[in-house]
Amino acid sequence: MARLAEDYFNRAKIRVKSAELAYSEKSYPDVVRYSQECVELSLKAALRSVGVEYPKEHDMSRILKAVKDRFPEWFRREVEKIGEISRELADKRSPSLYGIESLGKTAAEIFDVKDAEKALSDAKYVLNTVNKLLLELEIL
Repeated sequence: MARLAEDYFNRAKIRVKSAELAYSEKSYPDVVRYSQECVELSLKAALRSVGVEYPKEHDMSRILKAVKDRFPEWFRREVEKIGEISRELADKRSPSLYGIESLGKTAAEIFDVKDAEKALSDAKYVLNTVNKLLLELEIL
């Protein structure tokens, strides 16, 4: 479990770097996409770190709430906020890659600099929160 958690977390850190690069290139939909992947991988690392098999989906909010008692008290207080971030970014996952084809809208028409800044900020928040958890659990 610890090896998987560490691997997921390391890959989440790469996603943040990818999001920052995309931001510097003004590729705002890609910032959103990479930020979503960072959050997903971070939260799956957190779940693995406490022995939880996560569902094969992108939004971890439901499972986080269901098993929050497995986490330290300080992390439990974060579950609502990080769950909301997970849900919001999971909803943007597909449009950030494909746009909304039925409306003929490209991803670049949907996501702007403000969306990218919020997604990246949220991803960094989740990444830092999970980093603190994994350090406390002596996984990192």
